[in-house]
Amino acid sequence: MLISRLAEWGVDTIFGLPGDGINGIMEGLRRQQDKIKFVLVHHEEAAAFMATGYAKATGRLGVCLATSGPGGIHLANGLYDAKLDHVPVLAITGMQETSVLGTGYQQEVRLDRLYEDVAEYNQVVVNPVQLPGLVDIAVRTAYARSGVAHLSLPNDIQVADAGADPWRSVAPAEPPTLAPIYLPPPARPRESELQAAAEVLNAGRRIAILAGIGARGAGRLIESVADTLAAPVIKTLSGKMVVPDASAYTTGGIGLLGTKPSEELVDDIDTLFMLGTNFPYTKHLPRPGKVRVVQVEADATRAGLRLPTEVPLIGDVRATLEALLPLLHRNPNRDHLTRYQEKMSEWRAQLVALRSADREPIAPQYLVGLLDEMAADDAILTCDSGTVATWAARYWTIRGEREFYLSGNLATMAPGLPYAIAMQHAYPDRQVIGYVGDGAFAMLMAEFHTAAWHRLPIKVVINNNNSLGQILWEQMVLGYPEHGVRFGEPKPDYAAWARGCGGYGARVEEPAGLADALRAALDHPGPALVDVAVDPHEPPMPGKVTYEQAKNFGLAFLRGQPNRAAIATTLFADRIEEMRHA
Repeated sequence: MLISRLAEWGVDTIFGLPGDGINGIMEGLRRQQDKIKFVLVHHEEAAAFMATGYAKATGRLGVCLATSGPGGIHLANGLYDAKLDHVPVLAITGMQETSVLGTGYQQEVRLDRLYEDVAEYNQVVVNPVQLPGLVDIAVRTAYARSGVAHLSLPNDIQVADAGADPWRSVAPAEPPTLAPIYLPPPARPRESELQAAAEVLNAGRRIAILAGIGARGAGRLIESVADTLAAPVIKTLSGKMVVPDASAYTTGGIGLLGTKPSEELVDDIDTLFMLGTNFPYTKHLPRPGKVRVVQVEADATRAGLRLPTEVPLIGDVRATLEALLPLLHRNPNRDHLTRYQEKMSEWRAQLVALRSADREPIAPQYLVGLLDEMAADDAILTCDSGTVATWAARYWTIRGEREFYLSGNLATMAPGLPYAIAMQHAYPDRQVIGYVGDGAFAMLMAEFHTAAWHRLPIKVVINNNNSLGQILWEQMVLGYPEHGVRFGEPKPDYAAWARGCGGYGARVEEPAGLADALRAALDHPGPALVDVAVDPHEPPMPGKVTYEQAKNFGLAFLRGQPNRAAIATTLFADRIEEMRHA
């Protein structure tokens, strides 16, 4: 009954790991395997990441399955990724038989209590007759609230007769009989609100647009608004794919991983138009009260959360812009836009300068730059948290039908590989590349075997600096010498692991062999991995370095930063390359 009902909701894939706490559910999957595919993984955390990645890429419900106790605990990190990035995921877990609950039975963990914070809907099924209705409510809630729903089924309920109602009913109600249907609410703000927004935007003289992942699918409309208002477009990291990177209107990303033009633009505006973003790093936004703000946000509780917002428009970005555009006046003064277009041209030239093939060890900029050149125009890139996110933000260009995904608000390590697996399941004919750090890959590297035995042709590129690179630089920016962030010798052979799983594996340590290895991996018909030893001393410098950051960086050197000579040499080489291309 459970699996049939999920199939009626359009679920076609469940990611999970069996256990004795879900044997009844596994039997349901066996009987219904013509309707729903079960993807066996090596770790439940990966199953939750896969469900989240599937939901991010498709917009449909992602579903993960884990046994009782420790299996359900392992799901938590991936479920928080779904919660914080607002995508619909259903977690299904087992539980001990109802007759022994509360007795301290083996692996007895009240997963419903554990999930109280992460789940929008969270129920234990205690009567078989409840099941269809609770499934319907769980799925609807996950869609309506763009978050996590959780159903836990005790072992005895799993194997009970479908529709059984073993107890005498005294309530003046029957179990709910629902339909597997969800329709999203209307997405267009009221006319008076649109008029108010247009008045603010038409009055602006130096306007910027900040676009997030909630504006996905509205890229052409955003460019039309940008042209009308002469307003440059800043993109959040999660919203990188909303507007092409070659667009004449964008100044690229914002924040520590963003561009210098975007940082300067934020300080040079009188009006900010926020589209589908709840960007949390408010130090990179204008100070409250300095600018007028119009925001388009799907969730009314998030509108005005980061800045005082004069006109919050609650609705879908695309539908809202379609209604708003006719109300906007064309700004005849193009000086503001032109100035930042020129700044962006200079920034792009600096990026090109740093991706030199002549530098040894391999510059991470060169690695991701080559990957960007070779990948298909409809490639999906998944990325991990860490320095890889900086390089991807700056060198993975959105063009054609390309997409880009990472853990946005949770910024957790290790989702890059599971995301790639889930998205290759969803889009078997597209090129899917996982661009990951060595620290993150090591956490869930067993899932490369999952890709191999499911015959998924994912490509994994490891930016291997043999360290927790992001943490290293964060320590230094606080003025502390690095500590406990480098893994040392012996170095693991990830390429050998890939070959041991039945895939393609290559290790690259010199720039001369990199292009051939990447090309071979991308051409390989099955799963492929390229482990690239990059310069461990290349800092992911912010687009605009503040005095405080520079001072603390110097303090770390004075306090005994290891490898300071190598870091200084790398920074000097970066500056020389920039000057050569100036």
